[in-house]
Amino acid sequence: SEISSPLNSLNISSGINAEYGGVLKVSKVTGNFHISPGKSFQHNHAHVHDMKFLQEFPINLTHTINRLTYGEFVPTQENPLDNHTFVATQLNTMRQYYTQIVPMRYQKLNSEVVLSNQYSVTYHSKTIDLAKAARGEQSGLPGMFISYEISPLMVEVSEHRRSFTHFLTGVCAIVGGVFTVAGIIDSMVYNSYRAFQKKLQLGKVN
Repeated sequence: SEISSPLNSLNISSGINAEYGGVLKVSKVTGNFHISPGKSFQHNHAHVHDMKFLQEFPINLTHTINRLTYGEFVPTQENPLDNHTFVATQLNTMRQYYTQIVPMRYQKLNSEVVLSNQYSVTYHSKTIDLAKAARGEQSGLPGMFISYEISPLMVEVSEHRRSFTHFLTGVCAIVGGVFTVAGIIDSMVYNSYRAFQKKLQLGKVN
């Protein structure tokens, strides 16, 4: 993975914004990755962060995800978290994203096959009370957490050129539709004109 500037090296009190970019290689099992302030370490086989400084310098977790994709980009791929912005209304917020990944096999016109993924997402946020968290009365820590779960299903997408027969069928359908609409309009105008003529003959129109 590549991270442009580790969060624990920033001076939180100065209000500096951080920008991250990189690639993570993960196993094809359920898991998560996160960005959270404070130095991380292992304690009782658990991954924890040193949050002491947050009591004096609480952090605002407002952030924008410019792009998040699982695998190579393909033309039909939609990434719901691209250009997603979360505005934290309170300090020391925990923002959680739950992504459901569906593997995708994309075959191009030249028969080249690209293996990628598409995903859906739900999210949740809560404010962390550091005092309660220290006493074990509340779980979680401030930061952005992205969990992923891989679906056992796979989507297959193939590129195909439309044949001339398909194009001709489409043109005929359009022409037929135009004639049908024109016939309906002509019938309505004709019937209205006949009804008007009958009223004239009966002297009902001055």
